[in-house]
Amino acid sequence: MEVEYPRDPRIEAALLRPVLVTTWRFFAVVLALLAVIAVGLFFWSEQLQVGLWMAGMTQPVYWGLYITNYIFFIGISHAGTLISAILRLTGAEWRRPITRVAEVITVVALMMGSINILFDLGRPELIYIPMLHPQFLSPLIWDVTAITLYLTGSIVYLYLPLIPDIALLRDRLPRFRRLNRILALGWTGSERQHKLLEKAISIMAVAIIPIAVSVHTVVSWTLAMTLVPMWHSPIFGPYFVVGAIFSGIAALIVAMTILRKAFHFEEFFTPLGFSNLSLLLITMSCLWAYFTFAEHLTAWYGHEHAEMAVLESRLSGDFAPYFWAMIFCCFVVPMAILPFRRLRTPAGATVASVAVLIGMWLERFVIVVGSASYPRSAQMWDRGIYTPRAVEISIFLAEIAAFVLAYVIFAKLFPMVSIWEVEETPRPS
Repeated sequence: MEVEYPRDPRIEAALLRPVLVTTWRFFAVVLALLAVIAVGLFFWSEQLQVGLWMAGMTQPVYWGLYITNYIFFIGISHAGTLISAILRLTGAEWRRPITRVAEVITVVALMMGSINILFDLGRPELIYIPMLHPQFLSPLIWDVTAITLYLTGSIVYLYLPLIPDIALLRDRLPRFRRLNRILALGWTGSERQHKLLEKAISIMAVAIIPIAVSVHTVVSWTLAMTLVPMWHSPIFGPYFVVGAIFSGIAALIVAMTILRKAFHFEEFFTPLGFSNLSLLLITMSCLWAYFTFAEHLTAWYGHEHAEMAVLESRLSGDFAPYFWAMIFCCFVVPMAILPFRRLRTPAGATVASVAVLIGMWLERFVIVVGSASYPRSAQMWDRGIYTPRAVEISIFLAEIAAFVLAYVIFAKLFPMVSIWEVEETPRPS
């Protein structure tokens, strides 16, 4: 039975156009991304043969770019499930066109973040050993458990609202019809099915919020449960969660801007949506600044020798350029643009969001590498400052390319805006 859907053929045509129409630009983008990924895989294969010394990591900096990227990607994964769930539960109608954009970011970012664990292992093929014989007192095992649960929940949360749109593809497109018939789960658009779907989505929206909060809390504990200066802090849990939501909102705004331009989605990604997300972004910027100030003030007031060495390296030493660039990108730029209504446009929001993403990556780098460079044993400080090498930079660029490629492929297979949710948006009387 074909679904009596959608009610507005104009919306259907606009949102299905990226799925139906394939241009040379699509293939050009895919080939370019595959080339970058191939270079990254080549360097990784070299690292597997030669060893992790290629990455430049040594004592005391035993975690470098790979773990920085791991924390960064896990952070931006909060763009979808957490933000989308909160907006859905609060009944914010303006969020309807953007929820899927956010939820796809979550799933893809979690995959990209998790793979960094393999890059950081000299023998990644042996990763099954700690999985079969876990040490439950290890924060690393907590990490694996939390991320696995979060990824599973995020996939379900992405899939449920997709069902009506997959049924539409099943009825409209011959391509992948058999697969879409399976994925649509017999959807016919009946009132009973709509009620069951809305109930299932609401349950997942409630369940995914504590899972998302727990994930970045547990990620922070991977650092905070050690005695490394300025890692061993109870503030790390909420600090990391705030930073994750902050970078997640920024990633969502950037994705919306790209899709708006590429697919001509101006009707759906409206200035109102950008303005509201900008207000959320500046709120999180203030919270992030508060936590950053509190963390460093506590370290300064305690005046403990090892922590002061880390603090001085951030304020005026080797890591000062990264630290002050982080402050500029995460606080100064958003505060200079977003409080003003006339600047809270799609362009203004995008500029601020790009700055935030750069700043949040720098924050992860400063936390991971900056603290590890000054351990409590001062005798280890003279081993030189860690600098990322070609293998790490190539793999990082390959990760970004893989992230974009996964997003491009998803946009080619499924509508990036939930058609049925947009159709059900209350119209002004």
